[in-house]
Amino acid sequence: MKCIFSVDVEDWFHILDISGAPDMSAWETLPSQVSRNFLTLLDLFEEKQVRVTCFFLGWVAERFPDLVRQAHRRGHEVASHGYGHRLVYDMTVAEFSRDIKRSKHVLEDIIGAPVLGYRAPGFSVTEKTPWFFEALIEAGYRYDSSVFPGAHGHGGVVAAEARPSLIAGKAGTLIEFPITTVSVFGRSICFFGGGYLRLFPYPLIRTMARRVLRDGRPVVFYLHPREIDPGHPRLPMGPVRRYKSYVNLAGVEVKVRRILDEFEFATFADLLKDHHLFGETV
Repeated sequence: MKCIFSVDVEDWFHILDISGAPDMSAWETLPSQVSRNFLTLLDLFEEKQVRVTCFFLGWVAERFPDLVRQAHRRGHEVASHGYGHRLVYDMTVAEFSRDIKRSKHVLEDIIGAPVLGYRAPGFSVTEKTPWFFEALIEAGYRYDSSVFPGAHGHGGVVAAEARPSLIAGKAGTLIEFPITTVSVFGRSICFFGGGYLRLFPYPLIRTMARRVLRDGRPVVFYLHPREIDPGHPRLPMGPVRRYKSYVNLAGVEVKVRRILDEFEFATFADLLKDHHLFGETV
């Protein structure tokens, strides 16, 4: 079983659900860091000869189309992170449908190839968004990697499958690659991205990843370009959220290098072809 390394390609100010987050109308006025940081990651992936999946925010892709082209030319998978970086459960079905279609069209126009996958900002899929999968299928997506199978800051779905599964809708089917979690004292914890990846020591992350692989599940690692840059600008926020958002940024590159060295990787698109993973042909 292989791991998947994924990057949610957004800028330093795309942090959700805080009072200090700038409104979308102000994004154009802020100094962008995404090009420099994402190119640093692309060079690192090239050095390690690892192909990854890049979930591009449509707003970023429109303004920096060469980043999308570079990722595509270097052999990485281009996927969608939506357009406007909104929480799924804060949108109506119609708003969500417009957002995911707009992002998909922007990306496909840039690379001239189909975009198969989607990831929601903040993994914001909950029991209150039952229309989520049907909307993705109708928009032409083949897979999703948004569901957090447990309690989570932006929702989560406690009863969700912890391994990849086939979702059937009225308009077709879709594969769900959930965010990888490990049960620790009855709580689902993701050691493989965000604050936990930055906070926990690498030997513990490696141990948990190996446990997941022994269970026959792929490990989904995820990262944001801002996390590779300890000097990126900060947004005003409370002390707990500030700690979660910025803890141990200086140690991220070393951890990522070890992860890329010690595990085997595929893209989500690669795993779509692995029929044994889902128990049937898809």
